[in-house]
Amino acid sequence: MQFSKLISFVFHPIIIPIASALLYFILIPSHISKDASYRILGLIFIATYILPVILLFFLKQTKLIDDFYLKSINERKFPITFFAILTFLLGKLLLHKIGVVDLLAHSFFACSLALGVVYVLFYFKIKTSLHTLAIAGLIGFISVISYDYKNNLLPILIVLFILVGVVAAARLKLKAHTLSEVILGFVVGFLSQILVYAYFL
Repeated sequence: MQFSKLISFVFHPIIIPIASALLYFILIPSHISKDASYRILGLIFIATYILPVILLFFLKQTKLIDDFYLKSINERKFPITFFAILTFLLGKLLLHKIGVVDLLAHSFFACSLALGVVYVLFYFKIKTSLHTLAIAGLIGFISVISYDYKNNLLPILIVLFILVGVVAAARLKLKAHTLSEVILGFVVGFLSQILVYAYFL
């Protein structure tokens, strides 16, 4: 049980956007300066980690959520809306103001799309695993990078598939989600990245 809690904490969905950005700059051929890369990473870290953490602390202090895992649908509605809008605006900023990181920008559009789907499913009383959604989104993003740059990233994808299995098992062990919620998270996270890439690029 403690191991499952540790896995859920270490691979919390909030860390995945900055992890995706780091992998992007590590894996793609260098086409922007290191200084520009660091500025973009700093922007993404503030937008996708610092701001959401502040929001979650505020919601917890005001008793609007019980903890940072957002167990109920009602607890999830506002944070999901906030993060969906935030990732969409971040994608627009990266695409139109910086312009040389199209794949990265579209990965944030895909994240926004995935969260939009999650929100719509709330109306059907369906909860989605955000842990598996986030890692599946990363798998989709790495797949897109591999395809777009004709780069064999199979070893990284294998590691990520193992990781998503471990995280899914941890969420099931903690009874945080049902099997269908875990699978749904994976499908929504992965397909959002693929669909946005196929449509826009």
